[in-house]
Amino acid sequence: MGISAHSHWRSWRHLATALLAVPLLAFANADVEKNISNNKNWAMQAGDMANHRYSTLKQINTGNVGKLQVAWTFSTGVLRGHEGSPLVIGDVMYLHSPFPNKVFAIDLNTQKIVWKYEPKQDPAVIPQMCCDTVNRGLAYAEGKVFLQQADSTLVALDAKTGKVVWSVKNGDPKLGAVNTNAPHIFKDKVITGISGGEWGVRGFIAAYDITSGKPVWKGYSVGPDAEMLIDPDKTMTWTDGKMAPVGKDSSLKTWQGDQWKTGGGTTWGWYSYDKALNLMYYGTGNPSTWNPAQRPGDNKWSMTVFARDVDTGMAKWVYQMTPYDEWDFDGVNEMILADIDVKGKPTKALVHFDRNGFGYTLDRVTGALLVAEKYDPDVNWATNVDMKTGRPQVVKKYSTAQGGPDVNTKGICPAALGSKDQQPAAFDPETKLFYVPTNHVCMDYEPFKVEYTAGQPYVGATLSMFPTPNSHGGMGNYIAWNAGTGKIVQSHPEKFSVWSGALNTAGGLSCYGTLEGYLKCVDKKNINKELFKFKTPSGIIGNVFTYEHKGKQFIGVFSGIGGWAGIGMAAGLEKDQDGLGAVGGYKELSQYTELGGSLTVFALPN
Repeated sequence: MGISAHSHWRSWRHLATALLAVPLLAFANADVEKNISNNKNWAMQAGDMANHRYSTLKQINTGNVGKLQVAWTFSTGVLRGHEGSPLVIGDVMYLHSPFPNKVFAIDLNTQKIVWKYEPKQDPAVIPQMCCDTVNRGLAYAEGKVFLQQADSTLVALDAKTGKVVWSVKNGDPKLGAVNTNAPHIFKDKVITGISGGEWGVRGFIAAYDITSGKPVWKGYSVGPDAEMLIDPDKTMTWTDGKMAPVGKDSSLKTWQGDQWKTGGGTTWGWYSYDKALNLMYYGTGNPSTWNPAQRPGDNKWSMTVFARDVDTGMAKWVYQMTPYDEWDFDGVNEMILADIDVKGKPTKALVHFDRNGFGYTLDRVTGALLVAEKYDPDVNWATNVDMKTGRPQVVKKYSTAQGGPDVNTKGICPAALGSKDQQPAAFDPETKLFYVPTNHVCMDYEPFKVEYTAGQPYVGATLSMFPTPNSHGGMGNYIAWNAGTGKIVQSHPEKFSVWSGALNTAGGLSCYGTLEGYLKCVDKKNINKELFKFKTPSGIIGNVFTYEHKGKQFIGVFSGIGGWAGIGMAAGLEKDQDGLGAVGGYKELSQYTELGGSLTVFALPN
């Protein structure tokens, strides 16, 4: 008996309906997910898409970590700040360097260089980078290695040969639009941001097709709703103790005239992704200029947590941490996605340690504000965050706008580089705590009038930085944080700011690097118990990572002083107020370390 065309069509229609019922978010990126699930790899910059920086490897543990020895080292040949970490996929490690952004593929069986890629970039890009020529690392998916070059070129390289598969220009470096961020792979897209807030660059996040490099969507941080990919009726924000639509022209209404066109809000930090919600999360940076008197208003949506649909780029919710920023407290630090108890209630949380010194816990589904507390007790520019409005309660004495231009506001804590900068924290699913590298630095801040000139710095403030007065220990602390209660559980002081990304493992360890160059591993249940300490060739601003090869676990880290904290040494600056004030704050650092650019890999003895 034959089947009629009608019933044949009906069967296909039912099948199509059934397929549509299967969520389109059935994968994040199948290849990346497969690589992440193999704990021998270090397949993303944070180890996973939630920014946990946690490994289930435990061959190296609290009982034997003290026996670690150097297994091998590798020099990148570049003497500038080395941020980020290599990736490990199977038997191959992929390394990056600061400008000129070399990429190396190394065979882990032989430590032989399989291939090397060195882009030909115009050195004119170097003076367009505010805070050293750093690069935060590579991404890997589907046989391609992705590099975001300083000159804004996003490149896909063949993972076997290093040959360019495609490249696309992401911004104009002649206007100060450069790049330092790592690209991230979510679903079939490469996600990248932009730097240049100190040049008046208008920030955005952009998605490119992983196969072809073609632009898919681009969402600006400030400006008209359509260009920000904000729906005024559907994009929500925290208002009056609840979530409510942002409303029409939510950004434009908070800028004077056309100031938003040079408004900053750049996006050079770390991004995370929740597969079940199909949302990616990231933060936006400071508004331009640093002179607040020139841009009255809340300057939305700079200094903001964005949750965007990965397929369309549409913003689901936003939360502005520092309205009308007067201190350069960029909001770009990582968003860590963790399922934790918040005040006794199981919560799909987003945890963010902001430059402004407050640790935020939000509901990552809705964007609701749950916790906002100081993770450095010496933060003084605000007393607290009003939980109804979500706004910090600013202490008038530390407002840099109160006296207008050319008035030096003194003793603000933290300094512009924040209680934490981009150096990422780790989340441990066993202890349910967050392990946070922090800065203990304050500043004097004097705004001055500045005119915008395309391609020229657009800062408008002079800063002096110094260690927090009467602080216990030094310029840094490594802390364990309870994001459900907003409390410091433990604190381990360091002489200098901890400018390295953290790593936690199932072996009971929490590891980080110091600006003097030490790799340290502490007991994650008692972070004041130092179990391992080794001085690498240069100061560490890279992120600790781990992998397994041929049955052996390794722990590695880049050393190479630089970044904002080390800009004086990296760029040969000597005046205290150079490097936007960091040179004076860290002038003692040169007594403890020297320039470098190398990877040090550790293992237990055979």
